[in-house]
Amino acid sequence: MTYNWNCQRHRRSIRKFVCVSLILLAWSVRSATAQATFSVAMIRPSAEDVKFEHDGRTEVLPDGLHMQDVLLTTCIKWAYGVQDSQMSGPGLLQSTRYDIVAKVDKPVGPDEMKLMLRALLAERFKLSFHHENRELRSYAMVVAKGGHKLHEAASDGKSSRENTANSTIAKSMTMREFADFLSGPVQRPVVDKTGLTGKYDFVLDFTSYLPPERQTMGPEATNILMAALPGELGLKLESQKEMVEVMVVDHVEKPSEN
Repeated sequence: MTYNWNCQRHRRSIRKFVCVSLILLAWSVRSATAQATFSVAMIRPSAEDVKFEHDGRTEVLPDGLHMQDVLLTTCIKWAYGVQDSQMSGPGLLQSTRYDIVAKVDKPVGPDEMKLMLRALLAERFKLSFHHENRELRSYAMVVAKGGHKLHEAASDGKSSRENTANSTIAKSMTMREFADFLSGPVQRPVVDKTGLTGKYDFVLDFTSYLPPERQTMGPEATNILMAALPGELGLKLESQKEMVEVMVVDHVEKPSEN
């Protein structure tokens, strides 16, 4: 009898431990979810174009996330780290541009801000998706013959990039970030295979590669990039086929009211 009583007491202790563990786990999940939410978010139709920028402007500031003149694809790319050609879905993804001002209660880093934006996209745009692996034509970004012409960043500051009528100016940019940027104008996935792991300051100047009658980029952007990359930066894009993970958007809606 003593043995059975001890066993029953032991089983009750185990059940109690499991229940407490499950409660703590549920609490931690709810806490993590709460931490990944903006205190307030305002979403409005874009009030003004950001000149020369297809993806508008995204800034992580002490008070939150400020996005100007952005598409839904812009938001998804920033939140999930995918490229344009890694997304498939309805026309609503690129039909409307928005200004988004999302506030935080205390300063957070870019990684947590991206989690918050994911939650915002799910809540306000009802975004849902799944992933598929597809074989796609893509580009490998590699160092051209003769070596690269990049310069290490002057300081370990925040990565930034700005387009002008005939150039792209980058500061503290990694090659992965640069590959993500190039994927937009070339309309294919771009994979960084340079082997360069630092951050770089550089100017990609297209002036010498533009047609004589024009001084701004046009429909032939891919051909101009192909010529300018080796000449200006010592990099090049090599065509290839490879399996790429694609985000397939199953559902998305216009944003709910603020």
